[in-house]
Amino acid sequence: MTNSFLSRREFLKLCGLTLGTLAFSPLFPRDESEYPIGVIGRATHDISVFDEPKLDAETVGYRSRDDLLNIYYQVTPLSGPAYNPVWYRVWGGYVHSAFVQRMEVRFNEPLDSVIESGQLTEMTVPYTRPYGYSSDGEWDSRTDFLLYYGSNHWVTDIVEGPDRQTWYEISDELWEGFKYYVPASHLRPILDEELTPISPDVAFEDKRIEVSKATQTLTAYEEGEIVMQTKVSTGINRGGSTGDYPTITPSGTHNIASKMPSKHMGSGGLAGTGEDLSALPGVPWTAFFAEGGYALHGTFWHNNFGIPMSRGCVNMRNEDAKWLFRWTLPINPASSWETRDFGTQLIVT
Repeated sequence: MTNSFLSRREFLKLCGLTLGTLAFSPLFPRDESEYPIGVIGRATHDISVFDEPKLDAETVGYRSRDDLLNIYYQVTPLSGPAYNPVWYRVWGGYVHSAFVQRMEVRFNEPLDSVIESGQLTEMTVPYTRPYGYSSDGEWDSRTDFLLYYGSNHWVTDIVEGPDRQTWYEISDELWEGFKYYVPASHLRPILDEELTPISPDVAFEDKRIEVSKATQTLTAYEEGEIVMQTKVSTGINRGGSTGDYPTITPSGTHNIASKMPSKHMGSGGLAGTGEDLSALPGVPWTAFFAEGGYALHGTFWHNNFGIPMSRGCVNMRNEDAKWLFRWTLPINPASSWETRDFGTQLIVT
């Protein structure tokens, strides 16, 4: 297949959307031995397994959302799809990479303390189920949401968890006063030097970003020269809107106005991190550029860049979004939850 876009039939076949969801397990593993050996992928949606790496092959199995897969190797057959030709060989056959989050599981040594403003951290296990306190003050697992690999979170305290091990308190930036708790080993502290600004001496007017909806690419220019170019996923033109705003990424000339290294996006609730993606705690490296919540940001719920996938934002790979977060203006200090100012120009065509 060489078309740039999937038909609805092909999309449904690829995703296996008629399947139910597998129960989540484990809740808080202790070390790498509790995960599959080697390269791991997480199914971000229910997906199909094929007997060959092509969309018209026979379906031989399914994997449910949040299943963990051993990725034996990667293949890029000529059968495509052209915008994202990567497939993975897994147990029982092949899966397309569109809805597989590839990862390197890492466990972390707990911090001894956190500063008053909070410590920015990154989730380094496939997922974890947060805990909170019940009405009678006892530990109680949150059954309405998970936190996922590659998401960013602000740690504001260190506590003894329900297993008597070190856990972190996470403060949700969207809900003032709302806190939940996860094992400290699941979160990697992001060091200040990782957020050092890139090319801070280049003049404001000599940096710009261009996003092409036609080619689904983002290009960063510095003094007229390309310094970064990558595939992205812009908004799907559904002919409708999210609230009062269209789901297609707004064309025109914009400027970055707000940057947040961790943003609770979506509906504002916590449940619903499934097919409708109505709530997404910890979206990393967010840079807002237009009224209505349109932003550039990292993405951990799909790996299908090169085709529209969002509700209006510009979805990026986490590593690309982090680079752009450091490169763009305004500069966001390492300890800042949000920085607002008139920032780098962004042109969407």
